[in-house]
Amino acid sequence: MDGVNELVLASVSGPWVYLAVFAWVLIDAFFPPLPSDVVVVALTALSISTGVPHTWALALVAALGAIAGDNISYEIGRRIGVERWRWMAGRRVQRAIESARTSLLRRPVVLMLTSRYIPIGRVAVTMSAGATGFPRRRFVPLSILAGTTWSAYMVGVGALAGTWSQDNPLLSVGLAITIAIVAGVLLDRTFAHSAKQRDLRRVSSRVESPADSPPERAMSTS
Repeated sequence: MDGVNELVLASVSGPWVYLAVFAWVLIDAFFPPLPSDVVVVALTALSISTGVPHTWALALVAALGAIAGDNISYEIGRRIGVERWRWMAGRRVQRAIESARTSLLRRPVVLMLTSRYIPIGRVAVTMSAGATGFPRRRFVPLSILAGTTWSAYMVGVGALAGTWSQDNPLLSVGLAITIAIVAGVLLDRTFAHSAKQRDLRRVSSRVESPADSPPERAMSTS
């Protein structure tokens, strides 16, 4: 086990790890099969346990990667749209995109901040923002806020796991990854449930809308 720990420490002690984290987080912003959340929390847990990589530097490059990636995703949506790639044709992705289009007009701040924690959600929101012409002057500040808070949260989760198992770097990494996955699943289920409830309320309001009442009023006045 000591040999494995030494190998892990040697592989993350160089400056290349920051560039790798930046690239990973950036790509994850428009290609969700690469989960950057797990990478950031795992390396943070390792940082707390062993001192490498540097925690603050890790938080900084993660935030910069998230901000840059979200803005690239916005540009992809503006130039290409949200139906070009095969993975976007899935039912779940299309539902997320349609929900993002509607919610961007009503609560863009909340949507940008919350969707950053869900891989498919953040891609759907940022690309939909570009595709629907959401103003760039509003998108850029929101992407900075979302990327910064996301990085702080992920580093916080990793730091918590690293503190709990500080004597065993590999255990701290495993614990951090578990927490990140569980939190991601819970957030995904929560937002999916909220979206479903909004859809049901929208359908209900349409059924009960005053548009169906004129015939009744006409009968009562006859």
